[in-house]
Amino acid sequence: MPTARLPLIVAGQAVPMIWRLLRGTQHAAARATRSPTTLEPGADNRPSVPTTTKGPFMKSLISLVLSLLALCAGQAAQAQSCGSGGGATVCLTATGTPDNIQLSWTVSGTIGNVQVYRDTDSNPTGRNRIATVSNSSTSYTDSTAATGTTYWYWIKFTAGNKSYSSGSASAIRTTATSGMRNLTSLQLSQLMSPGWNVGNSLEAIGGETAWGNPMVNQALMNAVKAAGFKTVRIPVSWKQYADADDNISATWMARVTEVVGYARNAGLYAIINIHWDGGWMQPTYAQQATVNARITKFWTQIANNFKNHDDYLLFAGSNEVMVDGDYGTPTVEYYTVQNSFNQTFVNAVRATGGNNALRHLIVQGFNTNIDHTYNFFTVPSDSATRRLMVEIHYYDPFNFTLNDTSSIWQWGAIATDASATETWANESWADTQFQKMKSRFIDGLGMPVLMGEYGAISRTDLDSTQKYRTYWDQYITRSAFQHGLVPVYWDNGYTGNHTMGLFDRTSGAQAHPQLISTIVNAAK
Repeated sequence: MPTARLPLIVAGQAVPMIWRLLRGTQHAAARATRSPTTLEPGADNRPSVPTTTKGPFMKSLISLVLSLLALCAGQAAQAQSCGSGGGATVCLTATGTPDNIQLSWTVSGTIGNVQVYRDTDSNPTGRNRIATVSNSSTSYTDSTAATGTTYWYWIKFTAGNKSYSSGSASAIRTTATSGMRNLTSLQLSQLMSPGWNVGNSLEAIGGETAWGNPMVNQALMNAVKAAGFKTVRIPVSWKQYADADDNISATWMARVTEVVGYARNAGLYAIINIHWDGGWMQPTYAQQATVNARITKFWTQIANNFKNHDDYLLFAGSNEVMVDGDYGTPTVEYYTVQNSFNQTFVNAVRATGGNNALRHLIVQGFNTNIDHTYNFFTVPSDSATRRLMVEIHYYDPFNFTLNDTSSIWQWGAIATDASATETWANESWADTQFQKMKSRFIDGLGMPVLMGEYGAISRTDLDSTQKYRTYWDQYITRSAFQHGLVPVYWDNGYTGNHTMGLFDRTSGAQAHPQLISTIVNAAK
């Protein structure tokens, strides 16, 4: 909703024999030629490696073979790789997971000055120290490793006042896709209707309950599912829970994770986004670099947190992105920058790997306006195939759906008073708008369309039976669904006059059972 509406790999069994033979040959040669070196402050003090293993051809050949074999090995664990000196021996193992690379080592003897080194090839020349750990440590987790890259590790230590290293151990941070079905986004979209928004809660500025709704709970999600909804859109604010460097509070991340868990427990598809969030996502050239940097920072953290969640969780990059106060046709600058936000979002999520390599992502048209989306939207490039949806919203005509001071309270073919009815945005208008989305995106690109928000406020002071609101909700839901869109009703949590709530947010009780059944049945 706009601001104006806010109040209302290598682990496992055996490593291939050729890999072990290659590594064994190299390490045996290294051990045969190494000589103890006196530890010098600031010096690398690594054991020498024979020139036969350091020549460009041999180095490239070994690295290539090892990388290919490591990739084939998937998540198998390698055997320990040992190094000795000064009466001590350290044997290292590296294991790749979707989240990180885990190192573990055994120690025989007394060692000190324990350091972890890493490189992207097996030659220790040029390796980089990534950590200094306590002398008693026997494990380390490398969370900075990039997905799909083979890394070699060493444990460097001192014994008897001299410096030595374990043998090298290699691993790949793997890409896991557990729980990601072989479905295109278009196929998934056919399982998601109808949807419902838990609005004015996790995106509320000032805290989850700042806009008058109680904290989201499991009972609510269960009730939404029981009513027949299949998807919940969870608008989220992030900036107010981040520090000056855009590091999101662990407490807030845990709360969002909890709410996503409620949805999954109930059997609902869940969509989380960066909602209005204080309005920092301004699509101007002046703000473009700053905004894209923040999008990258936020979505990298969010995606990493949820990277092992299955495909019942979808990410939506933003909400109604526009220049504050400018509701007109966007300039080239505005829609070009807004399109860049979508690309930045996709890049950031995909870079985190794990299930996010295949997660279904939702990108927005300019201000989620149908005409602007049809005219100005650019499909982001994506490393995943057919895993994108486009989002629009629908609140036409405004004077009927959202303007609580308007005299327009009837709608469509059933209207009886011309003075209380808009002269545009009737049934045929809605059908034409949804057909635009179907023609360009669903039929033309095989790209599903999420109607992420729609709805009309109650006007019980003028329409005590909510006849026209119910008819509008029914027609718009049905037309959107029949045109292949996924309709997701906007519920702001309040159930009185001039509001859009359907459920009691504390108990999950249905505040408007007839309206709920009308919406659910219209999407069948």
